[in-house]
This record gives sequence, C-alpha cells and structure tokens, in this order.
Amino acid sequence: MRPTLLDPLFSPIASLSGVGPKLAQLLASLLGREDAEDCRVIDLLFVAPHRLIDRRNQPGIALAQQGAIVTVTGRVDRHQPPPRGKSNLPYRVFLHDETGELALTFFRAKANWLENALPIDETVMVSGKVDWFNGRPSMVHPDYMVKASEAGNLPMVEPVYPLTAGLSPKVLRKAIEHAVERVPEFAEWIDGPLVERQGFPSARDSLIGLHHPRDEMDIDPQAPVRRRLAYDEFLAGQLSLALVRQKLRKVAGTPVRATGTLSAQILAALPFSPTASQAAAVADILKDMASDQRMLRLLQGDVGAGKTLVALLAMAAVIESGGQAVLMAPTEILARQHHATISTYAAAAGITVEVLTGRTKGREREAITERIASGQAQIVIGTHALFQDSVTYHNLMLAVVDEQHRFGVHQRLRLTAKGISPHMLVMTATPIPRTLVLAAFGDMDVSKLTEKPAGRKPIQTVTVPSERTGEIVERLRAAVADGKKAYWICPLVEESDVSDLMSAEERHAVLTQAIGPSVGLVHGRMSGPEKDAAMMAFKTGETRLLVATTVVEVGVDVPDATIMVIEHAERFGLAQLHQLRGRVGRGADASTCILLYKGPLSETGRARLSILRDSEDGFLIAEEDLKLRGEGELLGTRQSGTPGFRIASLEAHGDLLEIARKDAAYLLERDPDLMSERGQAMRVLLYLHRRDEAIRFLRAG
Repeated sequence: MRPTLLDPLFSPIASLSGVGPKLAQLLASLLGREDAEDCRVIDLLFVAPHRLIDRRNQPGIALAQQGAIVTVTGRVDRHQPPPRGKSNLPYRVFLHDETGELALTFFRAKANWLENALPIDETVMVSGKVDWFNGRPSMVHPDYMVKASEAGNLPMVEPVYPLTAGLSPKVLRKAIEHAVERVPEFAEWIDGPLVERQGFPSARDSLIGLHHPRDEMDIDPQAPVRRRLAYDEFLAGQLSLALVRQKLRKVAGTPVRATGTLSAQILAALPFSPTASQAAAVADILKDMASDQRMLRLLQGDVGAGKTLVALLAMAAVIESGGQAVLMAPTEILARQHHATISTYAAAAGITVEVLTGRTKGREREAITERIASGQAQIVIGTHALFQDSVTYHNLMLAVVDEQHRFGVHQRLRLTAKGISPHMLVMTATPIPRTLVLAAFGDMDVSKLTEKPAGRKPIQTVTVPSERTGEIVERLRAAVADGKKAYWICPLVEESDVSDLMSAEERHAVLTQAIGPSVGLVHGRMSGPEKDAAMMAFKTGETRLLVATTVVEVGVDVPDATIMVIEHAERFGLAQLHQLRGRVGRGADASTCILLYKGPLSETGRARLSILRDSEDGFLIAEEDLKLRGEGELLGTRQSGTPGFRIASLEAHGDLLEIARKDAAYLLERDPDLMSERGQAMRVLLYLHRRDEAIRFLRAG
C-alpha cells in the first residue's frame, strides 16, 4: 500500500485548482503520458525549468537594449486604438519614465480590458521584450502589467519550463505552484554521512527549490538542489533494479546441458564461419546457462555484427537439453524477419520454428498455441503476444529479447510472474556506454560483438547541404535505372505548419514525379499489414526506392540496398543515424550513406555529422553521442524501463550513479525486506518515483 503521506501527490492532475479536462489533457501530453487519467500531481513536480527570465533588469526606457527583457515603471499617457474597421492594426498604449517614452503594442485586444488594466495617469510596472523601430522603443504584448501599488505580484525571477502546443507558460506555472504546495515533509532516505559529504538539502526543500530558482546558478545541473534530486532518481532506479535482480536470483534457473549436435549442424550449413567475438559470446552464454543460477546477459553488437546467429546457437543449446526458446522482437516487421532468417538456418538442424504476433488470429493462433503448449514448437518468435496469459509453454528455458530499449524491466518480470524462470539473453544493436548499462540494467553481464562479419564492405558516408538535393535526386534516378536499391529517410510523416521539415508523404510525391512508379513509402502511421506490404515490395524489387520515416531504423534486412539518403540529418541523434546507416552495406556491393543537412549547423550538429563521417565504430559513436546529447535520446525512446531520467543526467551526474548503485546494494544486504527505519523511508522514495513494481517483489518475497 502506498503511504497515505503521498496521497496528495498521487491525486489525478485534474484535482489541482484551475485544471479542467482540457488543460489536464495538455499537461498529460507535456508529461508524455497517454491520457490525463494516468497523470498525477507528482509528475508535474519533476518537470524541471531549463532557464530563467530575470525581470530585475530595470535600466529605464531609453537605455533598454534591443531584444532584452526589461521591467519598466512608468506613467500611462494615452491610448491609441486602431481606426474603426481596421482591426488588423495594433492598439497602442504610450507610457513614459524620466528617460523616455515606450509604446505598448497589442494585436486584437479588447479596448475596455486595456482601459481597465492601464488607466491614463496611473503609474504601472510592465515587463517584457523591448524592440526598437526607427529610434523608438516598443513592447509587444508585455508578459506582465501591474499597477505600481501591486508591484509585489510581479515575479522578478521566473523559471521557464518546456511547453507543448496550446499550453501557455503562465497556466503551466500556476499548475506547478499548486503542485508544490502539496509537498510534505519526508523521512530522510539517504545515508546521513553522504548527505553531509555531498551538501544535499532535504528532499522537500529540493522539490520546492527546483521551482523557485533565485539566479542562473540554481538552474545549473550542479546546483545542490538538482544534485540531490538526481541522486534520489538514481537511487530509486538502482534499488528497484537490485530488488528485481534479488527476486530473479531467488528463482533457480534450470541448468542447460548442451550436447552440441544441433549447433554443429547449423554451423556446417553456414556459408561463412563465425567471428571470434561471436564464438566468445556463445561460450559465455553456454557457461552461464550451465549453472542453476539464471543467466541475465546483455549481448551488444553493432549493426550487422551477427547477433542473430549468437541467439540461434544459444537457442539450439537449449533445444539439445530438451527445452524451448522464445525470441521477442519489438515490432511485427522484425519478428517476421527474424523468423525468415532463423528458420532457414534452423531447418538444417531439423528445429521447428513458429511465429506468433498480435496479428495471428483465430484458428491459426489456436493451432500455434497448441504446438507451443505440447512442446512441438521448439523456437517461438514474436512480439509481446508471446507472453499473454493465453500462451502456455511446455518447457521454456531461454528467452531472448531483441532491441532491449523498447522493453522495460517490467516486461522482463512479466515472464517471472508466469511462474517461468527462463535464462534471459537481451540483445541490443545500440552500443551502450558502460554508465548507461548500469543505469538501465543494473549490473548485467555484458558480451560485445566487435567485428563485422566477413565480406562486409565499409560504407562511404558523405555530408551534403540540402541546397544540393536536386543533384542527389538525379544520382538516385540513374542508380535506380541501373537496378540499384535505395532508402530515403525523412523525419516527419506529413507536412505541418510548425515545421519546414520535408514530410515523408510529400517527399514520396516529389520523388515519384522525378523517378517514376518504383518509389515505395512506409511510415509509423500505416497499419501493420500496409507496412509489411511496402517492405515486401521493396525486398522483392517491385519498388526500388523506399521513402520512410525511422520505422526502418531497427533491423530491417534488404541485403541488396546500397544507398541510404537521410534528409535533415542534423535532426537525428548520432546513434540513430548510425542505426539507419546500418540498413545498407549488408551485401557484397559497396554502399553509400548521404547525410543531407540544412545549414547553418550548430557546433553540436557539425560535430555529430563529422563523427559519423569519420567512423563506423558503433561503440565509439555511442560514447560521443552520450557526450553530445544525453542518455534519454541515446536509448531512442524515453519510456518505462529506460533511464528516461527527469532530473538526473549521466553527463552531469555520472559520479552519483556509482554511489547510488553501491548504496542500494549495501542497503539490501543489511535489510533485504526494507523493514528498518531507513528501509521504510526508501519505500516512500520508490513510490515517489513510480517504482511500485519493485515494492510488489518485496511482498511477494
């Protein structure tokens, strides 16, 4: 049960004064929640301001600098409404101080409202951005206007928060203020000496201080308030990972006794021999699975490093031992692709492979689930449909999870909840730096695949400014006529007013006109069958140029595609660009990746593109990306189970992560059920960071 102390913070966001259904929905989209129901008051408290507006700058009208935010105290002289019938002209109000005159400019404003707010001869304080035209200063739509007698209502230092379309800064600020009023006093969950050593304020003071910065120093990631909240976030994360680990370790695994007969048949049928790092990874996995402790291993391999073969050999070992294996992929396209690759190799050893996704329905589904339950299906490949309640396994000994960052810790636990305790192998093509592995997975064992399979040629990468798009289209036309295949990646699905980015649909129309009917389109808003059909047409060569959004990022395999064009490359993260580039260069032909960018590039943008141009080493790229951008983006998506930290950041607070990991381990060693005084306080911390799943394990024992 959640402690009653936290009830005010876990009330729905709509319980805050002034928050109706429409505003609740806007706040939910700002907070990345599906619907307003799931949005709690606590979520608002973790929205950190990212800069400050300082209204203490009061230079006097004549000395106000162009574009600066200033506060002016002056006397209202006259109102100048627009002429009748000319409502498109602005309404102006003139005021002066001892240095000069300022025009306040309003578009589509109500005259009577302005007459009340700014009465003639009244002394007022206004604050906003000053613009100079023809030697005269003006302030368009001031942020604040108060009578001098009410100057206390003007916030002199104001935090600026991230916003979402339709949400005004004032409304958000007000909602956050109401949320801050609900913060209770907490019992301290951090070890006393550490609090002193780090100079941490209390949790309550930190949450309040986060939203009341006094100057730029308070916005800095190294400010005591932010370091304290970052530590709390790391500690909650590490403690829940440690509890999960403790729980997973309690359930003994079944030792796998591999005979090597099936693996030998698979290897004999391969047209190439495994790389040294593939062989080493398989050896690590077999060693882990041979013990009665459950394996929990992370297999990191760069794009095209051959993770699928390692997974297949691990699955073959389990089948030799009389068990079943599943491979879980994040999308339908990927699951079917894995099925195609794996069944080819598995056939050589007579292994039966089934595929089960959300789209498998009716009789077909019944037949497959029966074969899974009887043990006739030895390898089952699919999406999360594999772990629905209707699916029972005969003897599941190994679960392989592909593209880990799409699956949270919680999905890993759903398996355990089914009373099954298979060995776990997690595969990711996003090379993750060590600190990030810690943050996302705790102390998982890691195997790395560092070489590319034999025969893969390097991919030539070039950067081209968007002004030369026409030339690229011409080159593509020639290439397609020559029988080559190419991808064209766009960042958006459809054109929107907000952005000048070329949308996938529009680009598709332009390229079809230039190149003809052999241009396909695939994007995230299409239905599953539509996506599959578009991918299939590209694979079979019916279409030769595929315009796509980043849905092709993960694992789509078309070996004869040799050209990759990425439009607005400056908008993508390094790891994502590297993933996309890895869609080409999979066959024997030389491949090219063209990064189209719109100038002028920022420093970071330039650095990012040049790292990519100079290196194909995913691990190096990932380390650089972490330095340039931060971890939430690096893992692709900020969702549950990824370290989508709200305050903490690995670049700024990396030193605290290791402390939090050791602290969590130390605490659980002393107090595995969190029953001590500090243990009880830690339970509050876990609830505060919505890590309730971990608390259920405590009770489940």
